[in-house]
Amino acid sequence: MNIQNILSIPFTAITLMLLFSTASVAQSNNNTNTMNTNKMEEATFGAGCFWCVEAVFEEVKGVKSAVAGYAGGKLSNPTYRQVSSGQTGHAEVTRITFDSSVISYEQLLEVFWHTHNPTTKNRQGADVGPQYRSAIFYHNEKQKEIAEKSLQKTDKSDLWEDPIVTEITPLSNYSVAENYHQNYYENNPNAGYCQVVIAPKLKKFRQEFSHLLKDEVKQEQ
Repeated sequence: MNIQNILSIPFTAITLMLLFSTASVAQSNNNTNTMNTNKMEEATFGAGCFWCVEAVFEEVKGVKSAVAGYAGGKLSNPTYRQVSSGQTGHAEVTRITFDSSVISYEQLLEVFWHTHNPTTKNRQGADVGPQYRSAIFYHNEKQKEIAEKSLQKTDKSDLWEDPIVTEITPLSNYSVAENYHQNYYENNPNAGYCQVVIAPKLKKFRQEFSHLLKDEVKQEQ
């Protein structure tokens, strides 16, 4: 359409055309957002101290959130002190919300097997007790099947010399941990545990899984 034709269109008609165009773009964006939302899934892993696990999975592409919490115990909404006693049956866990169109559950499990020791029962390094056990809490039967196959495959590989002792159980008695546990590494990078334990783990993870890192993490390196 040339400039003369545009100038001949009444102002109200131009306004309607602009409104219609804006509405179409908005509708398109809404459709895109809906598709992404429909791809959202959850995974829950126990792999030792949840400060470490949360810090790792926060850097994985497609992960929208990683929340520290407790699962698998006898009490509802336990406190950190109760769980730390080792008497409640809970494991420290990280509940991950992820976009399955970007990252698959199988890929998350691959990160899981590589970023903690699944061969030590009720222990990760210096952290000892049932709350630090290696555990996969599945959200549905499909996840159970995938987790079992992934465990068998990993156990047969040369990743770990000793047999894997990771438990695979349905998610139960899950609750979110206290606020001061959330984003612990991000909020306390200079804390002793973060410097000695989490920082080296993250460094190794970034080297081994550079292809799964979020773009902003790659840019920081």
